[in-house]
Parts: sequence; structure tokens; C-alpha cells
Amino acid sequence: MLPTLEAADLPADAIEVGRIADAWGIKGWFKVLPHSAQPEALFSSKRWFLQPPGAASGVAFMLAVREAKEHSDVVVASSADVPDRNAAEALRGARIFVPRSSFPTAGTDEYYWVDLIGLAVVNREGIALGEVRELLATGPQTTLVLQATEEGKPIERMVPFVSAFVDSVDLAARRIVVDWQPDY
Repeated sequence: MLPTLEAADLPADAIEVGRIADAWGIKGWFKVLPHSAQPEALFSSKRWFLQPPGAASGVAFMLAVREAKEHSDVVVASSADVPDRNAAEALRGARIFVPRSSFPTAGTDEYYWVDLIGLAVVNREGIALGEVRELLATGPQTTLVLQATEEGKPIERMVPFVSAFVDSVDLAARRIVVDWQPDY
């Protein structure tokens, strides 16, 4: 990692939002592959925490971001700490984390996936269907992938995350209510 970057502890609410792919140009800019099709978290935070490839968990460096913008299917960024192409190339493969608290506020009925993972899902009758393990982008909609245990066996359920099936999302109560039956 660059010697000019300051060692830092990852914030308690750090979320991985992308990875540095390569240098971009000759003036120290670098390409970022965001983990989201809408990389607002990269734009809203001016402090990124970088974890070099193969680094132990918790080992990170703080990077003050001067500018970040979309370019084709990637994000390109610059920092005063990265003065030239060689310095940008040294960042290749670093994982980028930002504090969850620096994410832009989600709109009404909009949720960050990271906030939905781990929520309990119950149907209208109060039957527990499982816990959100992950979300899948399936083209026109997002699908909740639920993990549950029934009769001692792990099972997986998938519920479309659309208003036709999702009655409510209560982040504070860590619960999603859906119009879905266990045998679907």
C-alpha cells in the first residue's frame, strides 16, 4: 500500500462498496468497480477506507477522496494522496469501505440491501418464513433470499421484493411482513 496513506481502523459500521481495478490515465486517477449499480455511497463519502489485497481483517488505510465520478460502467476517482499513475497502480485490488452512516438517506419505500440482510420475514398470519440471507437482482425486480430451518433441515425461500408481496418493512423492529405462504 502507499506509504503516504494513513493507517486507520475500519469504522464499526463499515460497508464494502467496491474495489479498485486499476490506474486511469497518468495523473493518479484510478478505476473503481462498485458493488452496486447505483454507487451513491462512493460519491457521498469523502473518506474511503482501503483494505489491501490479502490484508488481515481490520487492517485499513484512509484515503481522502478529492473527486469521484461515473465513467462508462465504472467509477473513476482521484485523491491528493495519489499523485501519479504509479501510485494509482499500487492501489490495484484494494477493497473500498465507507461508513454506513455516510450513505445518502434512502427515499420513501427505498432500502439499502445491507439494511435488509438479517431481517426476520413473516407472513400476514405471523408465520416465520426465515431471515434475509441475501438479495438477488433478477432483472425487473429484486428477490429476497431467505434462510430458515424446518424440522431440523435448512431450507431456502425466495420472495420477490415488490409491493404486491411486501406489506411492510420495519428496520427498527428488524422485520418484514409479506403476503407469502410457507409452501410457495
